[in-house]
Amino acid sequence: SSHEHRLNFKKSKEVCLNYVQDAMLQKQWKRAAEFLTFYIESLEKDFSRECIGPSEMIWRIGTEILYRHSHSSMKEFSSFIEQMKTLGVKRYLKVCLEHAFHLLCNGLIDEAYQNLSLAESWQFGEQTAIQDKEMKLIQAYRGLLDYYSWSKQKNILLEHGLDGFEDLPAEQEMHHCFRKAAVNLKEIIKIPGVWDLFVKCYVDLLEFYGDRNEAHQVLSEYAYNSKFPANPNAHVYLYQFLKRHGESKKSLISVLKILHDIVPSHELMIDFNTMLQKSKKRKKRRLGLEVIFAALDYAGWKENVKAWNCMARQVKQIVISKKHLDWIKQEWNSRKDWWPAFHFSRYLAKRNWQGNESLSYEKALVAGILLGKDSKYFKYVSHQGCKAQVKRFRILKKFVNKHNPV
Repeated sequence: SSHEHRLNFKKSKEVCLNYVQDAMLQKQWKRAAEFLTFYIESLEKDFSRECIGPSEMIWRIGTEILYRHSHSSMKEFSSFIEQMKTLGVKRYLKVCLEHAFHLLCNGLIDEAYQNLSLAESWQFGEQTAIQDKEMKLIQAYRGLLDYYSWSKQKNILLEHGLDGFEDLPAEQEMHHCFRKAAVNLKEIIKIPGVWDLFVKCYVDLLEFYGDRNEAHQVLSEYAYNSKFPANPNAHVYLYQFLKRHGESKKSLISVLKILHDIVPSHELMIDFNTMLQKSKKRKKRRLGLEVIFAALDYAGWKENVKAWNCMARQVKQIVISKKHLDWIKQEWNSRKDWWPAFHFSRYLAKRNWQGNESLSYEKALVAGILLGKDSKYFKYVSHQGCKAQVKRFRILKKFVNKHNPV
């Protein structure tokens, strides 16, 4: 019966698609290409009245296969993509964007720019809200390529010195690229989202032409506008900008405080801790200790010499002054059940001593202050240091023996 025929046909298509996916998972790109060809042929023979929209599936699978296939060429890839553009107008701009990415990955910058320019001039009926966003992405990436051209021209001028070169075609081209890039980059970063690369490029343009206030406003908006998703990089860019322009420590600390709340393990926590330790305000020094303890909760910091140096310096100052010992106790109470095994085991002591003597010293000092002279880490490292006749390890041993563990 016709119903049974349609049912069998549908099953055969599903089986064929499963073979394609299986071949892709096993990285058998030639086999995957063959099955995809069969799948496309089966769709062409599908006379059912069901509403089927397989074009996006074919586009995504086909793109991946051609990208990975050892015998595929750029000509074949471009030919396939051009066919995909005509399969569904709703996906036209997405396909254009992916085509541009592929061209860029293969170093074909001019071709990518041309592709984006053609996509920008595309129109089909009334533009929907989704198409409007996609068009802005097209314009934004074209703006990035304009920024790339501007950067190239800028470097040429800087190599020869800017003075006396006002009439050079290179400078005129540079200013032309600046105007085109600035317009498109400025538009995209108004839309709530994560636009790290676009923001960095736009700020670079503004800084080069001396528009520091506008650059500051852009970065502040990107970091603090509640409509934008929480983004640690936004605060990093603002911090780097403020530091670059010699802003006050108060401003820098304010930015890093928010970054600490979002990502307590960020590498800038070293800078944050250093600034807080130097502060005359007790509240900030207290925060500094909290910051370094929180950073060392993460495995990525276990062998960070700078971090352990910050920790050792601050806890040593507290122990010597005998003031604010309660700060250390408060931080240690929530960690005493797991830090000894996490940071201060005999195995780690042996490995650290063999790999980095400075790291061993800093960690041994902290272990001695927190756990006392019977700490496995402290005992092993201090013994090895004294055996190697390193003076600072003998001083370390005397210091820990003199002071009771916190």
